[in-house]
Amino acid sequence: MAENRLMQSTANTPYKAVVIGGSTGSLDVLLPVLSVLKPPLTFSLVVVVHRKNTPNSPLATLLSVKTTLPVREVDDKDVMKPGCVYLAPADYHLLVEHDGTFSLDDSEKINFSRPAIDVTFESAADVYGAGVVGILLSGANADGTRGLKAIKQAGGITVAQQPATAQVAYMPQQAIDNAAVDRVLDVPELIQFINQLNEANQAL
Repeated sequence: MAENRLMQSTANTPYKAVVIGGSTGSLDVLLPVLSVLKPPLTFSLVVVVHRKNTPNSPLATLLSVKTTLPVREVDDKDVMKPGCVYLAPADYHLLVEHDGTFSLDDSEKINFSRPAIDVTFESAADVYGAGVVGILLSGANADGTRGLKAIKQAGGITVAQQPATAQVAYMPQQAIDNAAVDRVLDVPELIQFINQLNEANQAL
């Protein structure tokens, strides 16, 4: 069924954005995934990770070291472009706007988190519909489940990390239990899946 959903989506619209959310333990997945993704990417890769707001955060630099793809921490009104990795800044919610830009919001925390994964998932679903893929990784709270529901309702593809492979299984397990995700993948399968999305876009 998941394979059919992938084929149906690519037949109707290219994938515009792959949005990856995670918390504790998610870097254990992000780093190996980024290191082997095959450029050029035909979509934007948006990363939302729960992290502390500390001066000179090294996360963007750390991600950059692991990939040949351009990585940037998002500034307000940045234009979203395919082929780039965009990182949500600490202490701001990250939204995707209908004019193809990002916006930052410092309103109250959601699920005790800012940035909240739900906010980015929901805004991407609203803008891109069936052209968005949401991926939820390791973490210790329920952030992301509501956003995956929005992506699924909009016709996009929803993915959760295999809980048995997560440092903290709670976040992906909540999505599996409550959001009816399309795929449950371990790290090698996730790498293959994202590369397949890219190949599907290239074939359009």
